[in-house]
Amino acid sequence: MSTQMLNQTNRPKTKILVDGGDPVETERIKSLIGFVDGQTTNPSLIAKNPEIQALIQAGHKLSKEEENNEYKKIVQSISPLVGDAGVSIEVFADLDTKAEEMFAQGKEMYSWIPNGVIKYPCTEEGLKAAAMSVAEGMRINITLVFSQEQAAAVYAATKGAKPGTVYLSPFIGRLDDIGENGMELIKNIKQMYAKGDGHVWVLAASIRNLDHLLYSFALDVELATVPTKILEEWASKDFPMPDLNYNYTQAQQLKEISYKELDLSADWKSFDIQHPLTDAGIQKFVADYKATLNQI
Repeated sequence: MSTQMLNQTNRPKTKILVDGGDPVETERIKSLIGFVDGQTTNPSLIAKNPEIQALIQAGHKLSKEEENNEYKKIVQSISPLVGDAGVSIEVFADLDTKAEEMFAQGKEMYSWIPNGVIKYPCTEEGLKAAAMSVAEGMRINITLVFSQEQAAAVYAATKGAKPGTVYLSPFIGRLDDIGENGMELIKNIKQMYAKGDGHVWVLAASIRNLDHLLYSFALDVELATVPTKILEEWASKDFPMPDLNYNYTQAQQLKEISYKELDLSADWKSFDIQHPLTDAGIQKFVADYKATLNQI
């Protein structure tokens, strides 16, 4: 199958985003599959950027201002390479960062490029910042989502947003890591959101293998952010797509996540949004960010 055939007749409904922090990789993937709808970045991915790694290996740690400027430069390089799903830019936040600080960062980052999407963690302060951002008409992406209750809270906290301006990023692979079926969480959230107004789009994240990607297509997930190695595998196998007989075989080794009946009209603070994997994810991002700084 040619790239042209993929573009014209077999391009998935799901928007494909590259999960990474290197514009060179983005350009290479765009040439390989014929398009890139968007990109997701985070402090860990930016820390792995070849230019930043070269600085660190040369013995130079960055100041916070330099780090911010490097992030901006990387995002601005990626921006023209991707489509309307935009570039998700993550605020630098730890477990103690307040909503006002996140929002101030987000507002500045949103001005960097015309197709920016600001990422906030799925915490109480992160959702407060999300609500502030929605009021300003900003596009946002709530990241480190691991439960249906978190997804319900995101929906409720961002009511009034235009369809497709709020992304929700459940982390499939990290749930798989603890023996739970991360794809089942995606399925449950899609089922719950089917009762809503469509203002939140599901973005399948932490994709670890081709089956994760194919099942995302089968579930009609609006967006999927995919590491370059998985996109390379997809291309090497002539861009397979799930048919009506598609079976997600990994489910047999993973614990079921049961569907919950939740009221999307409830106050967002009524939902239990605490999750240990969210906290662990924030701490990992903070550690990777600090590793690039000259003040650890």
